[in-house]
Amino acid sequence: MPKKSAVHANFKSKKFSFKNVVITCFDWIEQFLIKVADFSLFTARFFKELFIPPFEWNEFVRQAYFIGNKSLFLVGITGFIMGLVLTIQSRPTLAEFGAESWLPAMISVSIVREIGPVITALICAGKVGSGIGAELASMKVTEQIDAMEVSGINPFKYIVFTRILASSLMLPLLTIYSDFISMLGSFVGVNIKGDSSFHLFFAQAFAEISFMDVIPSLIKTLFFGFSIGLISTYQGYTSNKGTEGVGQAANTAVVISSLMVFIIDIVAVQVTSIFL
Repeated sequence: MPKKSAVHANFKSKKFSFKNVVITCFDWIEQFLIKVADFSLFTARFFKELFIPPFEWNEFVRQAYFIGNKSLFLVGITGFIMGLVLTIQSRPTLAEFGAESWLPAMISVSIVREIGPVITALICAGKVGSGIGAELASMKVTEQIDAMEVSGINPFKYIVFTRILASSLMLPLLTIYSDFISMLGSFVGVNIKGDSSFHLFFAQAFAEISFMDVIPSLIKTLFFGFSIGLISTYQGYTSNKGTEGVGQAANTAVVISSLMVFIIDIVAVQVTSIFL
């Protein structure tokens, strides 16, 4: 009997009251608002540093090389498979309506407008975002950022500003590269069960693409790259949980960057539909 009463008392002590739930919710909201304010100040500091010399051009070029060149293989393989699979999956549906000749145009418009930019951004969010978040968090843990401040170097300008600017510049270029590789994959897919010359395929593909398809998608990728760089550097630069924070910064950078890619894409589609 004593054991039963002890278990019952222990169970009652673990029950959450309505007051505790409300307090927990308010604490969570408070922490969220503090994070939003801190992130806003972090973003404002980036735009402030944009107009204050000196500029770390060598570090910017190095980061652009790392983000762009080091991502070419993964982006190219993904783009090729994406174009190939999309073509193979779309052919039977168009064949039912006798519209197989529209396949190159349909694939090209789909890739250029939506699929290419979003898939490339998600790849960069996973590869580049996690790398930046983990790298800056490691520098924070090992006190390299503090050492920069002591030696008179502006760590924000050197390790944050350059990475955000490089990711904003390189993502549109990677998207153009991915679109072209995807078209090559689509060309291979068309010729698996058909016979189309290289010239005919790309003539049909580019016939339906206009500058109003290309320009909005590239502008969109500029915001994709900016958000990936900004979120990743923020997560790494503000990490303060020791070695545990390195993995957490990398994971959070990927998750939030991927989510922001979809949010920006939704907004961009709505804005484009209004003006076009």
